[in-house]
Amino acid sequence: MPDRRKFLIAGAGVAAASLLPHVSAAAQVQAGQTSLEGTGAGSSQQPASLGRRMLGSLEVSSLGLGVQNMSRKYETTVPYRPEMIRVIRAAFDHGLTFFDAAEAYGPFEVERILGEGVAPFRDKIVIATKFGWNIDQETGKRLPGLNSRPEHVKRVVEAMLKRLQTDRIDLLYQHRVDPEVPIEDVAGAVKDLMDQGKVLHWGLSEMGLKTLRRAHAELPVTAVQNEYSMLWREPEKEVIPVCEELGIGFVPWSPLGVQFLTGWIDGNTRSAPGDFRGTESRFSPENLPHNLALVELVKKWAEQKNATPAQIALAWLMAQKP
Repeated sequence: MPDRRKFLIAGAGVAAASLLPHVSAAAQVQAGQTSLEGTGAGSSQQPASLGRRMLGSLEVSSLGLGVQNMSRKYETTVPYRPEMIRVIRAAFDHGLTFFDAAEAYGPFEVERILGEGVAPFRDKIVIATKFGWNIDQETGKRLPGLNSRPEHVKRVVEAMLKRLQTDRIDLLYQHRVDPEVPIEDVAGAVKDLMDQGKVLHWGLSEMGLKTLRRAHAELPVTAVQNEYSMLWREPEKEVIPVCEELGIGFVPWSPLGVQFLTGWIDGNTRSAPGDFRGTESRFSPENLPHNLALVELVKKWAEQKNATPAQIALAWLMAQKP
């Protein structure tokens, strides 16, 4: 059995608005004293309570910052870009060194935002990003289907490096498995990029278990990123046990349940036009009351612990594995 300490539970999909208060608590800073005026200077010492975890040989902070909504919040409103840069730098100042993006977010724009935000401390952090959707590399237009053809993957990575203002990607995920391209061919393309020093580690997201085993046999996989939270515990059945068996790290996306576990959503919440959450079954009229029952329980625990619901949800995740 691989060393269980190499197993990662990191909040890579955390929304910026709910992450910073959590980090403040982890760093034993009063929420009222937290500032978004991040300098990017970084603290001289890693906050002990925030902690570090290993994805194989890749060390990351126990919490990460996912920047998906920094270019367009749930496909509706456009955040103020300078504020997003300050959030990224404040996260680093509070000890976060794990940042997660994807070419599909924007498309492209969040990688540009992240690249600008982390530029002052690039060599002190881990950048994860993802390929796999069929996106025109010239126009950014989303085309039908997926695209993990080796020549496309290599072209995508070259563009990522420019947007992220870096010479390497620390962790490159296949965002979704392309049924038209054998995973061995994808692994071969990533291996070529590794040989060139442009990619250091790779991972998969929302793949089948057979695909994961084939990929790992071809080129050792560092991490799997699947949805996982109090609201969605499906990975506990098979995915997490296989990751433990193979020594692969696990990174949850949407650890706050697309904002459910922040406590901001109630029975009167309605999605704005264009917000994808309006199509999700967890928000449907028949399911919403049942899901809110869990949220109410989390809120009660938060009151008892003098914490926010988001802090409780993330603490629960990190407590599942060492």
